[in-house]
Amino acid sequence: MKILVTGAGGMVGQALNQYCALAGDEVLTYDHRALDIADTDQVKAAILSATPDAVVNCAAWTDVDGCELDPARAQAANATGPENLAKACRLVNAGFVTISTDYVFDGQKEGFYTQRDDPNPQSVYAQSKLEGERRSQLAYARTIVVRSGFIFGPGGKNFLSTILDRAHRRESLKAIGNAYGTPTYSRHLAARLRDLAQLDLPGIFHVVNAGNGVSYEEFARAALDRGGYEAETLETIDQDSLNRPAPRPRNSRLKCLFSEAVGLPALPFWEVALKDFVGSYYLADKAGPR
Repeated sequence: MKILVTGAGGMVGQALNQYCALAGDEVLTYDHRALDIADTDQVKAAILSATPDAVVNCAAWTDVDGCELDPARAQAANATGPENLAKACRLVNAGFVTISTDYVFDGQKEGFYTQRDDPNPQSVYAQSKLEGERRSQLAYARTIVVRSGFIFGPGGKNFLSTILDRAHRRESLKAIGNAYGTPTYSRHLAARLRDLAQLDLPGIFHVVNAGNGVSYEEFARAALDRGGYEAETLETIDQDSLNRPAPRPRNSRLKCLFSEAVGLPALPFWEVALKDFVGSYYLADKAGPR
């Protein structure tokens, strides 16, 4: 396939570029400096020039608290941007896949959120991402929305890499014990994004690694244990104690109703993904635990 990737400088964008290149695809990559997806004319020109088979949008403004303080920027990046891409894809008859978030749910449900659950975003970030989902789908019938969360992997800052970096520097460690999600490895997410681009079946898919989901604290302890660090140094905190500008859901665990029905097997368990990340990527770049 000829695939155009936006947000290619980010963690998921890098993983997707690498995966598609190894699969033999022609990959056209654009980071924010090369393509501002909120700029309608830029987007249209880039896609008309490239005429890709599919566009995968990994671009977003994911600073949850930043979005709360600057709703206009959040709307531009997370709602207008995907809509612009969807409209441009329609002009060249290209498939379109865009990444959304588990935060579109309010977190009040027990268990897993599926596509049958109604979104109820509580933050500006989540509202802008849900708006991006809906605008894209209205603009182009071939839109595929991928909701994910607790994403970790090489090539970018995320909760897990921050915990490991702080542990390596022997700094104090804290993690929330009463907020839960389903971890997603960027390499596995990238593979599924390409699967969905090939499948070209419009709709909403929840893409996370298999498993029951974990709290931030449990996720951090598992990573510390795998990296050979002392998990006893981790302090458990309450989500509300942080007093952050934007609210977060207490439970954002995801499960997909459709993937296996359309021939897409479950992703590996998150514990397997964690082992691969810590062993193959993180520790390879460090002197090792002290």
